[in-house]
Amino acid sequence: MKTRELEVSVISDLHLATHGSKPKKVLKYLKSIQPKLLVLNGDIIDSWRFSRNYFPKPQLKVVRQLIKMMEKGVQIIYVSGNHDEFLRKMIPTQLGNLKIVNQYIFESGDTKTWIFHGDIFDKIIHKTKWLAKLGAAFYGFVSIINNETNRILKFFGKQEIQFYNGIRKRWIKNDHLSGFEQQVAHLALLKGYHTVICGHTHVPTEKHIVVNGKRLQYINCGDWVENFTAAEFYHDKWHLFHYNGFDDESQSDEQDFPEPQQIYMSLVKELGA
Repeated sequence: MKTRELEVSVISDLHLATHGSKPKKVLKYLKSIQPKLLVLNGDIIDSWRFSRNYFPKPQLKVVRQLIKMMEKGVQIIYVSGNHDEFLRKMIPTQLGNLKIVNQYIFESGDTKTWIFHGDIFDKIIHKTKWLAKLGAAFYGFVSIINNETNRILKFFGKQEIQFYNGIRKRWIKNDHLSGFEQQVAHLALLKGYHTVICGHTHVPTEKHIVVNGKRLQYINCGDWVENFTAAEFYHDKWHLFHYNGFDDESQSDEQDFPEPQQIYMSLVKELGA
């Protein structure tokens, strides 16, 4: 696979450890780029719905690819989100090329970019967290039904569908999104930033917002459950990238992880037990 060289890639809302996650798509994207810096902008591992009984091999491959990227010198900034809020207890933490933070400031030339997840501006999360978690659980249930439906459609050669796209559009109203964007933009300009990048809403967006005569580039890097988008920095500019290279997901580009018995026998041989 031909790879693209980037200064920075920002992705958010992978929701690993859930049925809604699309790890094969994430893995193909990660293998298609060579960034100097990769920002994981929140909700990467979904602790709200995490279960030790569900973390399938394709999702483990995403974790392994991230480790490989760090081994090759890629710096990874993990920005905490609401679904992986357990990380906030450990901030700030740095382990080699991995740094865990609440926000990240990227500077290039005269441009300053503020990167954070965005849940701090979501009133539902803070005032009625139980409702947000109930919505996440319902979303997970719909994802299971959606996955099974798509297996049947694929068997009959039909195009896949996404039930939860329509649900999310009805759940997140335009006025709610507009209010979210205006709050983010106002604070970003107040802090003197030229660009702000967030996630959280799962709605990929790239536009300029003017507040009190000041102009700001606003980017929501979307998600990897429905939209498969990323914010990328190259040629001294930020771009919203839509990844569509998923024509053949039936072929695994890596061998599966060994079975427990294979791991045990390998350990016995290594230790000479």
